[in-house]
Amino acid sequence: MARPRCKTGPVLIVLALVAALLLVAACGRDDAGPERGPQQTVVSADAEPDPNPPVLAERSGPVSAPRTSQSSQASTSVVSGLVNRRDPAPELQGTGGWLNSEPFTLRSQEGKVVLVDFWTYSCVNCLRTLPYLRSWYQKYADKGLVVLGVHSPEFEFEKVLENVATAVEDLGIAYAVVQDNEFETWRAFDNHFWPAKYLIDKDGNIRYVRHGEGAYDETEDKIRELLAEAGFDVSDIPPHTEPSPTIDPNIKFIRDPAAGLTRELYAGFRRNQRAVQEFLRPWVLHSEFDSEPSSDILYKDPGGHESGYLYLEGLWRNQPESLVHARETDTYTDYLAMRFYGTSANSVMAPGPTGPSTVWLTIDGGPVPEEWAGADVLFDTSGNSYLLVNESRMYRLIELPRYGGHELRLATDAPGLELFAFTFGSYESGP
Repeated sequence: MARPRCKTGPVLIVLALVAALLLVAACGRDDAGPERGPQQTVVSADAEPDPNPPVLAERSGPVSAPRTSQSSQASTSVVSGLVNRRDPAPELQGTGGWLNSEPFTLRSQEGKVVLVDFWTYSCVNCLRTLPYLRSWYQKYADKGLVVLGVHSPEFEFEKVLENVATAVEDLGIAYAVVQDNEFETWRAFDNHFWPAKYLIDKDGNIRYVRHGEGAYDETEDKIRELLAEAGFDVSDIPPHTEPSPTIDPNIKFIRDPAAGLTRELYAGFRRNQRAVQEFLRPWVLHSEFDSEPSSDILYKDPGGHESGYLYLEGLWRNQPESLVHARETDTYTDYLAMRFYGTSANSVMAPGPTGPSTVWLTIDGGPVPEEWAGADVLFDTSGNSYLLVNESRMYRLIELPRYGGHELRLATDAPGLELFAFTFGSYESGP
């Protein structure tokens, strides 16, 4: 019965690169469309949003400095940290459905402190910041803090209000959330990242910006400072009650750049095509993958997997945002495989049109050990590990006791199963 479980120079250069990767956390957007901002260990290239279906930058990738936009209304928004001058916050624009609140404007909240959080519910970086947002809301909502989650979707399924509502409930979010499906508020703030936080003071001015994960104590200190400026007494509320995450200490012993934290892997055709246009290696290395978009292709796994790439076996359809399993089998011969380095592995997936999809999950050629199983892994009576994909969301696959490299395989017989992206962590615990 299945049981759920919810030589000196080169060495110094390598060490410096590893250290840089471990300092910043966000997912960014590229020039072709909405993307993710600074991530747990890496900052990707930023980008202007686009009203067309998004082409997204990787959440993990080469470290790069955020780029400013000359046309922004909130011109300080691309710099994390304290804002040196008091820029008036732009108003919410083009909003859709509201959750946990009646609609309101930012101007109507003057006199209070507003924390605007740009997020999307399948973003692992956003999910990692939620415990802090929930804590701040619980502690300071009665002391003048307004928390507003601006939901700017990465994938098409995240535009559906019912999906967002389900995620908000499952994630225990009690503060206000508003849809920003066309990225109009995102553009008004000149935002470039998921997650991104903007603190607005009692006079409606942006006073603090944080891109990506981290700096939680600093952010809370700024919340308290602005609340005090607004006349609210928070002296009886202890700060920093939510402990910050810890990077796995084993990472500091890495000497091989190839064993660094695996970048985010995107399965859709559009992102892979853009990588090729930029003279980069795509995430899916099969030459057939580039032959014709949205076509069913029979793949053969070549073996000898390199870390950070996706390998296919069987019939799959290369759609713009995802890989779709394109046939029914009875022996689970079709699969997606990869080699990764990290402490955790996650995947954004969606079920097929006929209902929930079963995905058999193996690591290093065998079932996932119970102590390595992510929160969404189930086991049959023989100890085989699997996932039941019944919603469009991020699934937690692997949580390792220490940082390392492993082979991961996801096999299915279900037609229509969609695989969007894979992300990896370097914290001692969590996704």
